[in-house]
Amino acid sequence: MHKLRKAVFLPPFLFLLVSAGLSIFFPERFHLTASGINDWILQHFDWLFSWGTFSFLIILLITYFSPIAKVRIGRAGAKPILTKWQWFSITLCTTIATGILFWGTAEPMYHMHEGPANMQGDTTFAMSSMFMHWSITPYGIYTLAGLVFALCYYNLKQPFAVSSLLFPLMGLGAHGPLGKVVDAVCLFALVAGMSASLGTGIMAISGGLEIFFGLQPGKLIYGLIGLVIVFAFVISASTGLKKGIRILSGINIRLFIVLAILIFILGPTREMLSIGLAGVGDYFQHFLPRSVGLDSDLPASWTRSWTVFYWANWLAWTPVTALFLGRLALGYTVRDFIHFNLFLPALFGGVWMIIFSGSTLHFDSLTSQPMYSAMITDGPQAVVYSLFEFLPMGAIISIFFLIIVFISYVTAADSNTSAMTGMSVEGINPENPEAPVQMKIIWGSLVGLVAWVMISYAGIDGVKMISNLGGFPALFLILLVGFGLLKLIWSGTDLN
Repeated sequence: MHKLRKAVFLPPFLFLLVSAGLSIFFPERFHLTASGINDWILQHFDWLFSWGTFSFLIILLITYFSPIAKVRIGRAGAKPILTKWQWFSITLCTTIATGILFWGTAEPMYHMHEGPANMQGDTTFAMSSMFMHWSITPYGIYTLAGLVFALCYYNLKQPFAVSSLLFPLMGLGAHGPLGKVVDAVCLFALVAGMSASLGTGIMAISGGLEIFFGLQPGKLIYGLIGLVIVFAFVISASTGLKKGIRILSGINIRLFIVLAILIFILGPTREMLSIGLAGVGDYFQHFLPRSVGLDSDLPASWTRSWTVFYWANWLAWTPVTALFLGRLALGYTVRDFIHFNLFLPALFGGVWMIIFSGSTLHFDSLTSQPMYSAMITDGPQAVVYSLFEFLPMGAIISIFFLIIVFISYVTAADSNTSAMTGMSVEGINPENPEAPVQMKIIWGSLVGLVAWVMISYAGIDGVKMISNLGGFPALFLILLVGFGLLKLIWSGTDLN
């Protein structure tokens, strides 16, 4: 019997409803207030975001070469619940959602045409920035939190809660009143982020439907798209990890690979490789100063608006997502965890950006900046469709892309829904890992309702910014998590 954790479930549930209401009735004031708080945080704590996320990579590097790397998650003799391919596909699809599908083509246009004055028109800088924002560092954030949770959950027998991340430092005190506050704040940040992400996905799909089928975007179309997506990810999450989530992730990653191969073959192969490899060189050359915000070529305002803003966004999603990522790792070693959560996803993200960002930058430089013009006229989601227009079978690829967008969001949402619902009740453990279906329906319905209301009546910027604010407390949480992992390494805690 699962008992509702009222102190964890009710505050984020009610606060999300209040936030949605404020965004509807006072949209401009709500957005300005949230943006103002966010700007203040980034301006005064940008150094901490930069050094903090860089330190996560250092801690993981220490872990990788320490004796703890050989520890088996679940203790010696634990058997994996997933094959390595299944593990990688679920991990990748959970963490990227629909982000790389749209920003892989749209973001380079911002860096190319609206970046720092001394970098505008520089394809190498635009490409390098894509690697910075979508490869090693963000996956380092997820990997650190996911690894510590896996060890706490399976090896140290702690509850399925974000507060368990603090167990290495605080012991059982991690599950007191402070732990409940941590759980509630992190849960709200993820639910708000999912609502904003779903709203973005709905608008992107509706834009594609308008282009190819003439369906005018509006409340009804938004509602139908949202209903289908929510129904799909709630059903998938309700079937559990080994059924819906595993099957959808397997389909999704294969579709990603097919799409990438198509663009690589049909697109400007030589040019994308040239731009991409130049970006790789620039990325590694400037990795250290740009990671810690000390690159003299980049204004602090640009670094805050892009790189640090991204770190806050990734951090906001990390604590709850880490619960799901940690749950997948049973039976594998700590070193395996770093391979499959850091190295391989970062490599996939880098290859994806070479293909999609490289192609977009090449085509945009040929004529009258068609990609940038599409973004200015129709929004960032239009850039990828503009890219497909340059390719043979562009219309077919675009329809194929719409299918991938749908499946990608469903795949990421069912994984995070599983984690959200598990946090909301007591009694989740390795022997009884699934939360009640009713709870999955409640959270899924709320995410869908808020997303629909936002895009139909108010816009999603306010809720998106509120979600991003969750990255600030998450930064301090993951810093403590990092210290906790170092303590596990140095104290010689028996994890086997």
